[in-house]
Amino acid sequence: MRSVTTIISILMLGIIGGCATPKSNYQPVTINISEPPINSVNVSQVGDEMLKQGKYREHDALRVDSPLKPHWAYTVHPGYFLKMGDDESGEFYRIGGAGEDSGYVEKFAIADNYKSLMVKNSTNTLGVVTVFNVAACLNGVTDGFEKIKKPVVSQDSIQRTLIYNGKSGDKINIGYREFSGNMARPAFNNNVEYDMSESAQIGYKGALLEIVEATNQHIKYKVLSNFNNAVQ
Repeated sequence: MRSVTTIISILMLGIIGGCATPKSNYQPVTINISEPPINSVNVSQVGDEMLKQGKYREHDALRVDSPLKPHWAYTVHPGYFLKMGDDESGEFYRIGGAGEDSGYVEKFAIADNYKSLMVKNSTNTLGVVTVFNVAACLNGVTDGFEKIKKPVVSQDSIQRTLIYNGKSGDKINIGYREFSGNMARPAFNNNVEYDMSESAQIGYKGALLEIVEATNQHIKYKVLSNFNNAVQ
């Protein structure tokens, strides 16, 4: 049985904010990256990326720039909150899970635990949704936050890149780096030398470049193709 304190807390928040059941019906958009464009001519300095391919997710998110108090019992601290769903009443945002720059919520000791943030459609008011599906938004906060598009690298995505490491005699050194999410995959990294006296074209894992000029400071090249099966 719920304690008297909990029941009173629910009643207080209910009168102030009304019922709100967080939805989880949102799907971010997957964006494929393939740069630079095929047939483009580019210049990279030593240590710079020459070619990259992969994907990321463009996620609707809420950015909070300074501490906000939508209700006396809750403080929303700065950072990002990723969208989790919406319905006719408003949009719901996950607390945590946006990476190192995630925002967080601090609650008063006797307040109910929280589930998510909510922005009401009718008033653009920010609220904290409790575990009892009550939207706490006593203070009517309507600014200090912004809806944005946030790029998020997923754990199942693979990013591949070629890096120019410089020239020695007729040979150039190209580094290959592979990442899964934000983590490097050392077992898949490699440095390869190419002899420019043999051919002006170099290839690695399906990527094909035509070298126009190479020095110890920079490399000029034309992109003929990008990696094979880079986006998985």
